[in-house]
Amino acid sequence: MKRDALSRRGSAELARKSFSMTVGALEKALLKEFPAEDAEGWDRTGLLVGERALPVARVAVALDPTVRAIEEAAAAGANVLVTHHPAFLAAPDAFAPEPSVAASPGAGVWAAIRHQVALMDFHTALDVSPQAARVLPGMLGLKFTGKVAEPAGASRRAGYGQICEVPANGEAPETLGRLAARCTAVFGRAPRVWGDGAAPVRRAVTCTGSAGDTGAAALAAGADVIVCGEIKYHAALELSQAGLAVIELGHDASELPLVAVLAEALDRAGVPDHAIVLIDQSENWWYPEAVRV
Repeated sequence: MKRDALSRRGSAELARKSFSMTVGALEKALLKEFPAEDAEGWDRTGLLVGERALPVARVAVALDPTVRAIEEAAAAGANVLVTHHPAFLAAPDAFAPEPSVAASPGAGVWAAIRHQVALMDFHTALDVSPQAARVLPGMLGLKFTGKVAEPAGASRRAGYGQICEVPANGEAPETLGRLAARCTAVFGRAPRVWGDGAAPVRRAVTCTGSAGDTGAAALAAGADVIVCGEIKYHAALELSQAGLAVIELGHDASELPLVAVLAEALDRAGVPDHAIVLIDQSENWWYPEAVRV
C-alpha cells in the first residue's frame, strides 16, 4: 500500500522536478554550447533584453523573436524567449507598441519589456555548431563527412555547410529529382530546384538559412548539389550552369529544426521538460493551390 501511494505521488503535479536558475546562469550555460566567439562579428549573441539576476520561470523557444512570439511566450508563463534569430542587429532607433518591427524598429524590445520576457539568441554561433551540423543531413538521410567552410576566428569544431555522401538508390546513384522529392516529403513544402532532375547526385552540401558563400565553396569541393534555405537568384543560376545543382528549401523551412536543437540544449542546461515551451512558427506563409482563376 505504501509503495502504491509513493508511486501515485511520484506522478503528481507536485512531484515535478523543481529547478532554480537565473537568466544569467541560463545564458552562461547556452554560451558554452554556442560560444559567442564562434559567431560572426556583425551578429548579436546571448542576452539582448532582460535582467540576468532574475530567476527563470519557464523558457519559450522559437525561430524568430516576433512580437507575437513574445506574447505567446508570456501567455504560456515563460519569462525567457530563446531564439535562433536575434531581435535586432542594428540597435533600434524607435520604440512603440506596434505588432511588428516593420511598424517600429523597437516593437519587439517594447513587447519584451512590457511582458517581462527576456530575449536571447544564438544565431550564427548555432549555425556553425556541431549540434546543428547533423540536422539537415540526418533529416534527409545523408552521410555527414565534414564541413565545407570555417568562419573567421571560430573554434576548430565550428563550420558552415555540411559535406555529405548521398546514398545510392539500389545499384544506381540517387538523382536530383528524387532528392528534391525527398525534401518535399521531409519538409512538407516543395523546394525550388535548379538543375536536371535526372542528373546523378553523389555528393551534397547542406546549409541552413542563406547560402551566402557556401555555394561557391560547395562547387570548389566537388559537390553535385547544395541543399540550402535560400539563395539569390543569380547565384543559383550561375552555380547551376557551372554544374552545381541547387535545392532551395525556404529560409525558415531549413531552420525550424534548429528550434529542437535549442530545446535540447536547454535540457542539457538543466531546464526540465515542463518548463520548456515550443512556439510553432511553421505557418507564417503558404502556397496557393495550383488552379486557374
